[in-house]
Amino acid sequence: MAEPAAKQAATHALQQKVLLVDDAALATEAAVTLHPPLGGTLPGRPALPRLVPPGSVPQRSPFTLQGLAALLHAIAHIEFNAINLALDAVWRFPGMPCDFYRDWVRVADEEALHFGLVRSELQALGHDYGDFDAHDGLWEMCVKTQHDVTARMALVPRTLEARGLDATPLIQARLRQVDTDAAQRAIGVLDIILRDEIGHVAVGNRWYAWLCARQGLQPVAHYRQLTRLHRAPRLRPPFNEAARLAAGFTRQELDDLHAS
Repeated sequence: MAEPAAKQAATHALQQKVLLVDDAALATEAAVTLHPPLGGTLPGRPALPRLVPPGSVPQRSPFTLQGLAALLHAIAHIEFNAINLALDAVWRFPGMPCDFYRDWVRVADEEALHFGLVRSELQALGHDYGDFDAHDGLWEMCVKTQHDVTARMALVPRTLEARGLDATPLIQARLRQVDTDAAQRAIGVLDIILRDEIGHVAVGNRWYAWLCARQGLQPVAHYRQLTRLHRAPRLRPPFNEAARLAAGFTRQELDDLHAS
């Protein structure tokens, strides 16, 4: 499903369906191994935005109308990808506990809400999703971890998405300097996103810890191994320690981040 509004609506409908399904029925569906459609491409997404290498995405100042639109577009792209990432975790990894699927469907539902909020602000500036170039870094890590649910939990929610916990307050600080009505509305949308993203990263932390315990793995040491194996981006300060602690990172993990 490529059309953004249709994907939003379908994701919201899926959440409502899952809320009504009991664990026995959900477990039966979760036991089935699914495969991508032959000749199909994943994930479903529109023809635009054009995807370019990360370094080719232009950096624009939010102090101009065009620059603020470009910033909102970048956030909208992250949220649209986050819908796909959460749904991919739902269908790709069979045999997990029912709560795993309930958690990730709920995350997808909230990411769809976020996308809609940011898209509305983008449209208020006379633009829409697809008007600016974007990159595919989030989905590339999804592909790298498609055969290992432990790596997926470690490197998508706990690494790439957790970077949003650090970046969002910095973006909001810049928008406060812009001090336009559009910038103030964007700050409010980012408040909602940050609140919910703490919960999404917490879901990743919960299932990463559960998977490590099931396999007898030491979480911090195994995380280091996975970052090297999959060439995860190095995380750099400043870190939003309050948000990371609220999302379930341990003090040891935060100390390890600072030391890396």
